[in-house]
Amino acid sequence: MRQGRYSYHFDPVQACIMCGSPSAGHKVLGRRLNRSQGRSPRKAIGIATTIRRCTTCELVYSDPMPVPFDLQDHYGVPPESYWKEEYFKLEANTLKEELELAKTLLPDRAPIRALDVGAGIGKGMLAMTRAGFDTYGFEPSTPFHERAISRMGIPPDRLKLGMIEELDYPQDHFDFISFGVVLEHIYDPSAAIVKAMGWLKPGGVIHIEVPSAHWLVNRIVNFYYRLRGSEFVANLSPMHEPFHLHEFTLRAFQLHAQKHRYAIATHRFYVCKTFLPRILDPVLKPIMRWTDTGMQLSIWLRKP
Repeated sequence: MRQGRYSYHFDPVQACIMCGSPSAGHKVLGRRLNRSQGRSPRKAIGIATTIRRCTTCELVYSDPMPVPFDLQDHYGVPPESYWKEEYFKLEANTLKEELELAKTLLPDRAPIRALDVGAGIGKGMLAMTRAGFDTYGFEPSTPFHERAISRMGIPPDRLKLGMIEELDYPQDHFDFISFGVVLEHIYDPSAAIVKAMGWLKPGGVIHIEVPSAHWLVNRIVNFYYRLRGSEFVANLSPMHEPFHLHEFTLRAFQLHAQKHRYAIATHRFYVCKTFLPRILDPVLKPIMRWTDTGMQLSIWLRKP
């Protein structure tokens, strides 16, 4: 199927990708359009896919899964179309909190050999290098990879072009691997975690930041849609930018950790923006902090 500039085929989901429970019993949350839905998605014209939630680990996912015939249909656009010029400047506090925590979790390793998965234009790699890490990375988008080298000065021998499914590194090679806002875009996040664990040295850590399936704002918007008699939901964006395919829970990682024998070192939820009228922020943001219903889940995994 072709919609806009994207070509898809659709794969039905047989089981939860994180915990393995059969999809036949999973809850249908609603439908998601291939565009921004606004206040009245029923009035919008477009293609929709079903959004479901695993009844065991509460992972939220698209079913069937829209898979592009060519990955560059999604990510082969210039980064300048996403951001203004100032985004290409590295701020002093970029990843400061995350890299300080990585050093705390890896106290006896210097220099820390790091891998940035989905490096984008290379800002994370630059921040890691500035923090004293021995830094490598890879990026699936051709224009992002090119800008990382030409505009941000990333050494070409440090940054590979490709997807995690097709690239490889030596076993037990890295101390620290970062999946910053990456795993929600990957069709098999379980396989990605397992593969990265193989690249990690014993005792090393993986940092993952992903959208939370318990984000309060999505629940509010979904309730609003129901009041208006709509079957649509706000979760995910499987067929339009930023192409989110999954929303995760702490429970999903806990069950995955048990199955694949790694540990969860620590985690926290970030509130972030609400994308609702600012007048609601003084009420909603404290609630999200108190109830762990913020937008992003930040989790650290440790290899035994």
